[in-house]
Amino acid sequence: MLENDLIELVKKVKNMKSESNNIELKAAKIGAPKKLYGTLSSFSNLNNGGIILFGIDEENDYELCGVYDAQDLQQQVTNQSLQMEPVVRPLFTLANIEGKIIVSAEISECDIFSKPCFYKGLGKIKGSFIRVGEADMLMSEYEVYSYESFKRKIQDELRVNERATIKDLSENKIYNYINILTTKKPNLVNLPKDLMLTTQGITLNNIPTICGLMVLGNYPQMYFPQLSITAVVVPGDEYGIESIDGVRFIDNIRIEGTIPEMYDKALAFIQKNIKISTIIDKDGKRKDKPEYPIKAIREIILNALIHRDYSIHTDSSPVRIIIYNNRIEVENPGGLYGRITIDQLGKTSADTRNPFIAGALEVLMETENRFTGIPTIINECKKHGLIEPLFESKRGVFKVTLFNKKSSDISTLDDLSKDIINFTITPRTKKELSENFGYNEDRTSYFINVYVAPLIEKGILKYTIPEKPKSKYQKIVKA
Repeated sequence: MLENDLIELVKKVKNMKSESNNIELKAAKIGAPKKLYGTLSSFSNLNNGGIILFGIDEENDYELCGVYDAQDLQQQVTNQSLQMEPVVRPLFTLANIEGKIIVSAEISECDIFSKPCFYKGLGKIKGSFIRVGEADMLMSEYEVYSYESFKRKIQDELRVNERATIKDLSENKIYNYINILTTKKPNLVNLPKDLMLTTQGITLNNIPTICGLMVLGNYPQMYFPQLSITAVVVPGDEYGIESIDGVRFIDNIRIEGTIPEMYDKALAFIQKNIKISTIIDKDGKRKDKPEYPIKAIREIILNALIHRDYSIHTDSSPVRIIIYNNRIEVENPGGLYGRITIDQLGKTSADTRNPFIAGALEVLMETENRFTGIPTIINECKKHGLIEPLFESKRGVFKVTLFNKKSSDISTLDDLSKDIINFTITPRTKKELSENFGYNEDRTSYFINVYVAPLIEKGILKYTIPEKPKSKYQKIVKA
């Protein structure tokens, strides 16, 4: 960055009095930090990288303390960067601000085929870090594996369970599948049935793969009990809260079977548990309108089942569906796969984690497999008059949230207000709210009065205990 850019960044940090996802502060007034490898690793693994600012004392009200020796600091940081794999190449910028020398070190995101970046002194498993909020957190073994599986093209959907046999596949399902397959792919028609199933990832050495069991199996959960769906309806806007009469779950089921079977059951469960309103169309005919767009829900369920991770790290984790008063959440094990980021969802083709499962369902269910799922979800919510869905990929879990709030309710709000609304999907205390947006405890009242109170007045946010506004258990949540 240029010197003027650094000066503006420092002003912003002092005003916000906070670090952020891509900004780390170090005082460095009496010497260089000894252990930077966590930040060097996490910023190298972070989308778009991050910046370390030296010369700001976070523990002393973000005072500009300046660095002890700019030249030596750069050398020390460079020496630590050389201990990373791949080697990190910081880009340094210096600025004199209020008579103090401030140094920035820009850490670029490393190429995905080089991730995870780790500290060689600890090795890949114990030396790989990820940025979570303002902290550098040790990557889980699964997060490290996720990068390795993409680089090495590990096909977990082709894993087999040695106890399974070809008899665990339904003869009727195989017959139906082959009939449709040979119609769509006539060049396969002369292959023997066993070879045809192998080429499509259904079997390996005449043993059913996970792909085969999940698409054509009699009962896949015999061998993989958690490759299923848990679906619940809760009585409020927060998980674990009981209703007035002590009910924790209004509805609660486990959905099993093949992917097509689970898809049908999950869709039926959601349709049973969402509100249906009756409207009169322009021709005077009565028409049922569900609370959420069913076409979007179909895409979300399919995406969760097709693109979930089927590795040994996640085969004890089911897909989860939770229906709240104000939203539906669907999450699946396995964050975004490969090179795509949240910002690119629906805008570019994505790497496919499970191409054989995707291909088999394209045959059986006529799924498009053309990367149109995300745009369809967004467009259906827009047509339904709802606010945009939320897509999140965090620590090995991908989650989609549909809201039943009408788009007109927040369409005119500024970006900060929208960020506050998204943050309060989960109930938050006033302190949590202010700290998340860079306001320390002394400025909590200011932040709440200026930014949060107007949203409460408009009915967009609400108190969790409105009858006791001063309760120490009080929180603020999206209405």
